[in-house]
Amino acid sequence: MKFFFLNILTITLTIVFSTLSAGAAEQEHFDPKGKLPSEYTIELQNGLRKSLPFDDKKDFEEARRGFIAAPAYKQIMAEAGNVAWDIGSYDWLLQGKDFDSIHPSLQRVAVLNMNYGLFEVIPGIYQVRGYDLANISFIKGDMGWIVFDPLTAKETAAAALKFINEQLGERPVVAVVFSHSHADHFGGVRGVVDEEDVRSGKVKIIAPVGFMEHAISENVMAGTAMTRRMFYQYGVLLPRSPFGHVDQAIGKNTAAGNLGLIEPNVIVSADIEEMTVDGVKMIFQNTPGTEAPAEMNTWFPDFKAFWAAENIVGTIHNIYTLRGAMVRDALEWSKQINKAIYLFGREADVMFASHSWPRWGNDRVLEVMRAQRDAYAHLNNEVLHLANQGVTINEVHNVYELPESLQQQWAVHSYHGSEQHNSRAVINRYLGYWDANPATLVPLSPRDSAPLYVEMMGGAAKIIAKGQQLYDEGEYLYAVEILNKLVFAEPDNQEAKDLLADVYEQIGYQRESSSTRNSFLAAAFELRNGIPQGASPKASGPDMIRGMTTALWLDFLGVRLDSKKVDGKHFVINIVTPDNGEKFVVELSNATLTSIEGFQAAQPDLTITMNRADLETVMIGKATFDQQIADGKVKLEGNREPYDLLKNSLVQFDMGFEILPGTGPKDLTPDRTPFEQPQPADTSGG
Repeated sequence: MKFFFLNILTITLTIVFSTLSAGAAEQEHFDPKGKLPSEYTIELQNGLRKSLPFDDKKDFEEARRGFIAAPAYKQIMAEAGNVAWDIGSYDWLLQGKDFDSIHPSLQRVAVLNMNYGLFEVIPGIYQVRGYDLANISFIKGDMGWIVFDPLTAKETAAAALKFINEQLGERPVVAVVFSHSHADHFGGVRGVVDEEDVRSGKVKIIAPVGFMEHAISENVMAGTAMTRRMFYQYGVLLPRSPFGHVDQAIGKNTAAGNLGLIEPNVIVSADIEEMTVDGVKMIFQNTPGTEAPAEMNTWFPDFKAFWAAENIVGTIHNIYTLRGAMVRDALEWSKQINKAIYLFGREADVMFASHSWPRWGNDRVLEVMRAQRDAYAHLNNEVLHLANQGVTINEVHNVYELPESLQQQWAVHSYHGSEQHNSRAVINRYLGYWDANPATLVPLSPRDSAPLYVEMMGGAAKIIAKGQQLYDEGEYLYAVEILNKLVFAEPDNQEAKDLLADVYEQIGYQRESSSTRNSFLAAAFELRNGIPQGASPKASGPDMIRGMTTALWLDFLGVRLDSKKVDGKHFVINIVTPDNGEKFVVELSNATLTSIEGFQAAQPDLTITMNRADLETVMIGKATFDQQIADGKVKLEGNREPYDLLKNSLVQFDMGFEILPGTGPKDLTPDRTPFEQPQPADTSGG
């Protein structure tokens, strides 16, 4: 996470691979070209089993504490007919075996995330875990449930609500809290409340300031590229296997059901804001600029319980998330945790969150809060300490490491983020991507530079021989350095691609971070087999598009414009949407489309008048502009040519583009009408 999956992103060969294959238990590889862990990988894993603090079992005790019941089922079906959720596809993790193809620390957290069912945090606060990537939490009010973070999908959220009502007695949902603007924390809202009850005020939906803007905008402008990259970070096309997808660090995986959104009717605007809902007193702490651009913690003074949203979970998170997003502020994240410690932490008897499991007892709560505070602060400070001594963005990931005292604390291990990519992100935030060496300021593209390297190294045969030698010696990063050049120079050289895949696979097996593991293993899969294809269950609905502002939609039209088609053209269009009082000027000049809200040109070439409600039917693909014009719902005044020019100059992006050469572009995105808005990329998982 987190806007996880465009319709297509849950593509998933998980439809093909998601259920447990017979080979998983026997450690048989799902890919005929796949390799078992090498002697060097096995040696590394055995060393980690001896050096890491596996005697510390507190997390296992806490993950099971308060268990009430588990449902008889392990699958939840989506309304579209596909399997929305299948925790049983990971049952092979519960055999008690050590898998040499999984970093021992990652296997540990993968087992912890197998806890499935209803849990009591303390009397009056409950969680259903293992129904989706996130936890759904239920606070018992005077009359009903206050739901915190209703998961990604309508189907899993509805199943969780039904299960808790079966176990603890039927209660209505009186309020929903969205802790932040990532999809696995609001996408299932339609499974727990009816929109009419929200609109009437019968049910409150409470969210932090900026929620709607960030829930939509973060993943529109580069949504197609972000969705494609999520094939890598989240391993959505990998079979669930010791050799493939094992965990998502903050949860098992993301549900493939209907993702919806209902606009909040209560916004928390102040830094600290107190509210009583259904007899439950809550104090909200807005934490912008942390795990999400709009996020808030919650303190329950009567319960002595602290809700940490996704700011404190059982792992170090992403400062830079590999799917693509703005780099986060590690120092601000640390400061907001510190603020929470001094506001609430010193009184807290329990801390629970939207992922992972609770911590009980004030000493334990403060231990985890301080560890994560210090880990984010150390990351920021030490990386800048190194940068101020000349260490560059291309070196820091090989230099930076957490202090030994933090390495021995499970709560700050890099299951979701990684020290490598997070350290580079800190430099990128402060200094940008350039290392100040002019040689890297205007680099050749890899496809242009690779042939020169291959020629100077003596050709493909010598590179493959050396690459095989390095592979055989366990020098995997060295092997990547030369084999990557060969694959870019000779995209059709399957022998080179297969050897590079073998190298990537061993690196993936050795990674503690699920994000980096998935990325290496997904790359190996594509190098061997090409970009996978599969049927696409519906993973998100029209709510996200309806939630887009008209201004954001117009901005994205500018991204989709084929500038070569309009070079030398010029027009000015006024747009008016009477039902909500908006007005815009859209101008094409210098092969660039710009727009400005709140203005009208005095002498436009064309004025388009239509209700925002009718525009939404165009945006979600239920009608075309031309149909709306024919039906009289769109009024054109002036010269129609600018409209036709714009319509015919918009590119439809397809996520099936190559990331690795020679893997073959695929048509993975259904055709759309010209002005139809593709679904935003899913932000599930942060």
